[in-house]
Amino acid sequence: MNLVVLQNWLDNASFAVLFCTMLIYWVGAAFPNLSATAALGTAGMAIANLCIATLLGARWIEAGYFPLSNLYESLFFLTWGITAVHLIAENTSRSKLVGVVTAPVAMGITAFATLTLPSEMQISEPLVPALKSNWLMMHVSVMMLSYSALMVGSLLAIAFLIVTRGQNIQLQGSSFGNGGYRQNGYKLIKDGELVTQPSMSASENNGFSRLETTNNGNGTAVLDVVTTNPTLTAEILSPQRLTLAETLDNISYRVIGLGFPLLTIGIIAGGVWANEAWGSYWSWDPKETWALITWLVFAAYLHSRITRGWQGRKPAILAAGGFVVVWICYLGVNLLGKGLHSYGWFF
Repeated sequence: MNLVVLQNWLDNASFAVLFCTMLIYWVGAAFPNLSATAALGTAGMAIANLCIATLLGARWIEAGYFPLSNLYESLFFLTWGITAVHLIAENTSRSKLVGVVTAPVAMGITAFATLTLPSEMQISEPLVPALKSNWLMMHVSVMMLSYSALMVGSLLAIAFLIVTRGQNIQLQGSSFGNGGYRQNGYKLIKDGELVTQPSMSASENNGFSRLETTNNGNGTAVLDVVTTNPTLTAEILSPQRLTLAETLDNISYRVIGLGFPLLTIGIIAGGVWANEAWGSYWSWDPKETWALITWLVFAAYLHSRITRGWQGRKPAILAAGGFVVVWICYLGVNLLGKGLHSYGWFF
């Protein structure tokens, strides 16, 4: 089997494995009692990561340079990074919730690279002169790994907003989950015990008069708010949903904390390479400008959490916006076909 045939087999195999893995994670989320789905999902991500690593290695041997010169290679490297970050986050947090959001994104990127890109864009070609440098591997690989980590962290922040339904839930204690939650003037401890705030005035409770516990029919207690204002509706989230939100918030913070230093190192390495290639550390190229915007967004995220003590919805919204910014930086500016970074992608 020659290297080209191997690559064609591996890109299709990675797509198929990621598709099956996505279904496994979703089934596991819908039916938590199926314990086998957790191990199968992790195994699927590991197999996909290995397939993509072998694919990139085969292209490296075939072309003779690090496989990051065109969109096809870049997308697969991004997917490899997402699966690698997924495995790290899943192993660190001991949570199987990460794959519910990362698996479909990884599968979608692989499907775009394998099934949508024209065949001429999937072929390895000789490097343009500007890319014939050791900085290609040092700069671009670090930037792609930072994109992977920031995307995963942002996806988990989006999942946090979905799980909490956009309500203003703030963690009590550190960003790593010490303490409970405060929601709508009440504190819910992680074991499910409800503690009211006696000192809360009528104006502070937004019309809430009391809480009632009902049963949803399957043995699960649900906390409902009874309000004195008939036009006002709200919901106290169940302890299970709050625990899920806490896990997503913690993992998101840690993964973004991993991606931000990589982004910083990548930008610095890019400036050094730019000075070597073009005689200037910074030229306000569209890619450089959006890399700076991406850095500022996630710097604001980390600053708000570390210095200002923001937790819950506010930093999650900031990270969700960062997800869009990363994609603009990664692909959006290349659609313009302008600037020093436009070669080897679409034009």
